[in-house]
Amino acid sequence: MRLSATDVYAFQALGFLGAQEADRWVSSEEISDATGVHRPYLVRILAALSAKGVIKSKKGIGGGYALARKPALISLCEVVRAIDGPVAPLSCISLNWHEPCVEEDRCHARASIYKRMRDAMLGVLQEFSVADLVVDARQGVSYGHCLSHLLKPNA
Repeated sequence: MRLSATDVYAFQALGFLGAQEADRWVSSEEISDATGVHRPYLVRILAALSAKGVIKSKKGIGGGYALARKPALISLCEVVRAIDGPVAPLSCISLNWHEPCVEEDRCHARASIYKRMRDAMLGVLQEFSVADLVVDARQGVSYGHCLSHLLKPNA
């Protein structure tokens, strides 16, 4: 698994939202200004997070975005799944989007390596929550610097 720019932007936006008062609706423009994420791209990220119930949205005057639950109750696994879909490296070991493979019953790599990779990724992402991102948001940490450290395929 690799983090994408979209994941980094989502983490930054969620950290900002989590640092707000629980009953406060925040406009996409304010989130964009605070995080440095270009608004058109941010709106697509917010729509994906809203569609999966990570955040809630309210249209009209006084509307905007807010976390759907307390920050500690939103795992990073839920966030990554909302943005990227399955966390598993292969569909034959996916817990939610499983696609059978003709070699499933006798594939040693699937039974040992691939499942262990999946479980390790899920374990870490489930261990941490948006509350961990709020710590950085409150300290003014920008994840914008992470973008220059994203690994590219064939790097």
